Amino acid sequence: MTKLLLKSATAAAALFAVVGIANAEMLARATADLNIRSGPGPHYPVVGVIGVNEDTAINGCREGSKWCAVSHDGINGWAYSDYLTAPFGGGDDYVVVTERPADALPPVSYEATSSIETEVVRGELIGRKTALGTIEPISAPPVEVRTYVETNTVEPVYLDGEVVVGAALPETVEVREIPDYDYRYVYVNEQPVLVEPETRRIVYVLR
Repeated sequence: MTKLLLKSATAAAALFAVVGIANAEMLARATADLNIRSGPGPHYPVVGVIGVNEDTAINGCREGSKWCAVSHDGINGWAYSDYLTAPFGGGDDYVVVTERPADALPPVSYEATSSIETEVVRGELIGRKTALGTIEPISAPPVEVRTYVETNTVEPVYLDGEVVVGAALPETVEVREIPDYDYRYVYVNEQPVLVEPETRRIVYVLR
């Protein structure tokens, strides 16, 4: 574990500025239920969700980063580009935003005015850019499972990437047992998730 000094406008909000973006907004499609965060990183709070196969306005992406500024259902924030696709060449062919052509989207800058210290694990969520892959989300867990997970909170781990069904946890992340239940749980990027122990893949995100 290493300490990373993180910048944010407040503990729960962030500010982005679009650079040279006149009429540059385009629609992108989420390939998983995708968090919108208040800032460009997994440590920022979740302020909304783009549902799988829903379209969202993408305003640009931060240079050297996989985080992009989006607007969805009246919410402005940041989403992880591995799980967004867009028709950059026109027509019906969608390309993962992370793999977009050069200069396909304008750069956005991020401005922060205060600092937060957060523990960060060196590692990343191993995701599939088309999201679910071979892992299907399970049905909503029983009420007693949700209650157990929410009552027995554990220190969150922070990983590069985003919390989506099908993403796998690195071996460095400890998962916890749930009594009389097949799946394990852990808090990743401050969000509780259920994990298939054999594959270490996320099968459910508790929102």
